[in-house]
Amino acid sequence: MRSRIPFKILGLSLILFLTSCKGRKKEYHNIIDKIKAHSVENSRDGIEEQSLYSLNDLVAIDENDIHFYIKKRKGSIKSYACSECHNKPVEQLQKEGLGKKAHWDIVINHADTKTMKCTSCHNGEDMNNLNSITGDPIDFDHSYKLCGQCHIKQQKDWIGGAHGKNISGWKSARVSKLCVECHNPHQPQIKNRWPSRYNTVMVEERK
Repeated sequence: MRSRIPFKILGLSLILFLTSCKGRKKEYHNIIDKIKAHSVENSRDGIEEQSLYSLNDLVAIDENDIHFYIKKRKGSIKSYACSECHNKPVEQLQKEGLGKKAHWDIVINHADTKTMKCTSCHNGEDMNNLNSITGDPIDFDHSYKLCGQCHIKQQKDWIGGAHGKNISGWKSARVSKLCVECHNPHQPQIKNRWPSRYNTVMVEERK
């Protein structure tokens, strides 16, 4: 009988230990440890799994140690490559009067005319690329670099994901809209718009 008592006590102790631990929440030293413990490993280029976009349609962006994607732009520009029409200086093309012009009626309402004109962003000698302030070429697919020369704060927020629109969610690799997908580069200010429906609740609350 005596030899069985230790086994009973041992079994009872084991049951008490297991039941006392059951349901106890894991404790963490700080919030960083908790985040790491609950983080799920994702492939950095796991965009293919979302099936909305293919990596062939996207441009990878690495800015300030932040990695995300934007859509390639050149494939969606109907009149690209620009050199197909701009094979002569603009002044000469205007004088020749070639009939209907694709975009010669563009009015720049972006900055003062003393500050900005067509050649501020476009180089007449290299129309297939944009033109930086220092005269360096900027690929149309990286047009955000042109905007960011002046709109520094907005670009910083855009890189971090606070400005603009993400079109793939946050769980996997992020795909963000380019500046020109929301703003017309020649008239970038977005006009005020009425809401899509009349807010009757707010009207009642104001009474």
